[in-house]
Amino acid sequence: MKNYNILNNDYFCHVMRIDIITVLPSLLESPLSHSIIKRAREQSLVNIQIHDLRPYGKGKYRQTDDYPFGGGAGMVMMIEPIYRLIEKLKKERSYDEIIYTTPDGLPFTQKEANRLSCLRNIILLCGHYKGIDQRIRDHLITRELSIGDYVLSGGELAAAVVTDAVVRLLPGVLSDETSALTDTFQDNLLAPPIYTRPADFRGWKVPEVLLSGDPAKITEWEEKESLSRTERLRPDLLDPTMGSR
Repeated sequence: MKNYNILNNDYFCHVMRIDIITVLPSLLESPLSHSIIKRAREQSLVNIQIHDLRPYGKGKYRQTDDYPFGGGAGMVMMIEPIYRLIEKLKKERSYDEIIYTTPDGLPFTQKEANRLSCLRNIILLCGHYKGIDQRIRDHLITRELSIGDYVLSGGELAAAVVTDAVVRLLPGVLSDETSALTDTFQDNLLAPPIYTRPADFRGWKVPEVLLSGDPAKITEWEEKESLSRTERLRPDLLDPTMGSR
């Protein structure tokens, strides 16, 4: 049975603020300026601020990366620029989480999106190159999240994914708030099949129960289909011991 108590307006008496730190702010402009997130920002349901790390860089050229100690290929994001920017933000407000997006972080799940959506202020730090100086992770970061077991060119796309998943859960963002509660992965189940008009297309018919107008029968069908799809396609959601982590 779906849990319809996740989105509780008592938790959302504030406007959530998300600060994103990146060396490529333009990469985030498009995904955070359209559709649902655009409307949420315009309606002041969420405050998203993108911070360019380069002005906090070192020297004449605002350097933000350097070669790793011990040798090896690739560059590492330096501690000083990140420290300066995070400390500046922390002087302006308190943060519930300072999150680093990294392939070796905890898997980002719907449960985690639900949790983050209940917070007031969060920072998302986008990694780049070979990653960030470990001391940042040891002393500044409160949580590390991964959107999958693969490596991207930078953490910007991961930050956009996390932001999108969290913002759509905030009250008022979706016209029908219960829509988010019936999404795949709520209650660790895949969503059931969905259909729209026409009811019969080239002999491909919509299940009769969905046309019955009987809410109880429809709910029962959806729950059975949801469980069946999960068992068939993602059994690891029902039995965590089957997962890769």
